[in-house]
Amino acid sequence: MIKTAFPALRRGNQGIALIEGDARHSYAALESRVEAFACVLLGQRDHLAGERVAILIPAGRDYVTALHGVWRAGGIAVPLNVAAARPELEYYLSKAGASRVMTSRKHPVAIDPVCRRLGIEARDVDDALEASGKPRPLPAFEFSRPAMIVFTSGTTSQPKGAVITHKAIHAQVTTLIEAWRWTRNDSVPLFLPLHHLHGIINVLSCALWCGATVHAMPKLDVVRLCEQAAGGAFSVFMAVPTVYVKLIEHIESLSSPQRKAVCDGFREMRLNVSGSAACPAHVFGRWKELTGQALLERYGATETGMAISNPYDGERRAGFVGRALPGVSAQLFDENDRPVRKEGVSGEIRVRGKSVFEGYWKDERATRESFRHGWFRTGDIAVIEDGYYRILGRSSIDIIKSGGYKLSALEIEGVLLEHEAIREAAVIGLSDDTWGEIVAAAVTLKDGASLDLAGLKEWCAGRMSAYKAPRRLKVMQQLPRNAMGKVVKPALRELL
Repeated sequence: MIKTAFPALRRGNQGIALIEGDARHSYAALESRVEAFACVLLGQRDHLAGERVAILIPAGRDYVTALHGVWRAGGIAVPLNVAAARPELEYYLSKAGASRVMTSRKHPVAIDPVCRRLGIEARDVDDALEASGKPRPLPAFEFSRPAMIVFTSGTTSQPKGAVITHKAIHAQVTTLIEAWRWTRNDSVPLFLPLHHLHGIINVLSCALWCGATVHAMPKLDVVRLCEQAAGGAFSVFMAVPTVYVKLIEHIESLSSPQRKAVCDGFREMRLNVSGSAACPAHVFGRWKELTGQALLERYGATETGMAISNPYDGERRAGFVGRALPGVSAQLFDENDRPVRKEGVSGEIRVRGKSVFEGYWKDERATRESFRHGWFRTGDIAVIEDGYYRILGRSSIDIIKSGGYKLSALEIEGVLLEHEAIREAAVIGLSDDTWGEIVAAAVTLKDGASLDLAGLKEWCAGRMSAYKAPRRLKVMQQLPRNAMGKVVKPALRELL
């Protein structure tokens, strides 16, 4: 009988799975804890039979115990954002039909009022384990069984729960281990949110699958990360572009000896990955100048896992996400559902393969509309240039139709970020009677800088075509972002 798909998670493995503060947890100890927790979840039952159990815990031993314990007992895990507001948590729990919420006493979250209102149980992992009884047989592991309901970011509508099977997780993890050369000798920090595939699959699951070591951090600590990097703690580093921006700013603030130590620490790593949002070319370039690392950009979605990636060996191009990963089929389609065969012509990315999700939880209509002839419709528009995909943006958000032109908001943002006063930039299209849509930009500025629309237009002249230059400008203290660092553009549209 297969107990788990994760080969490294077994009783005889004394390798270090997790480092959490001063504590070091072996795979063997983690395995014992997972099995005990699965028995607690089962109680007197033989199988959870797809019961939804929510997990509201940051990175660490308790999160892994809860996630794998739910899987071992035959349940469906519903990982939630520990920073979510109460109305959001209530929506997720209600939508998934969760019966229980697992929490951690080390990182308490104010969930009790929501649970009382919904009539569901909230329980601490350690408290549950203290009440555990004798070990008992666990249900057989089935690859076809749903493993998780992961909620989409909901940037264009209410979040939908993507049902991801163990088979899809197996395909996603094994593909990335091969493509990015994971081994049990690797060591990686985990500070990314664990309600999103970037943290759950790309970092945690890949590492635990092959026997690597995860440095679990409940939240991002740039100073601590740089200290650990300087000490040679990591071989792999994965982050979103906003984290790389923060790292660059911190590194540039250090004294020369400190800066050299941190940059050398990153230089010695075998892999630095950027994803979940487009990495601006200037960030790619500056990171390479500082550390010698060419960031490996990749592309994926909650519903597909990672689908496209720059190569581990070979050219990594700034602004490009690479080629389809092994075992994944990706294809561009035009507005008439015809495959785009010519390079340089834009189309929607569609994906199919074993890594693709099963469907949206209790939403047959959304599931049906998301597929066309077996291909999942990502809604992301791209072109292929010299065999590499370049993302232009979301079909409904980042493609601006102005005066007969189709403009890429991401392309315009990339140019604006070269302005000496601009720290962050987000571009959207606003309705206009004459042009259909006009280009509008929201920006944050570097300390002490100032900028107005006239000055921006003057700066844009010669750097981009006149029809691409912003006609509306809003300077903000901060851009609205979700937990993964993506700008929430519908919120910007309201402000602009």
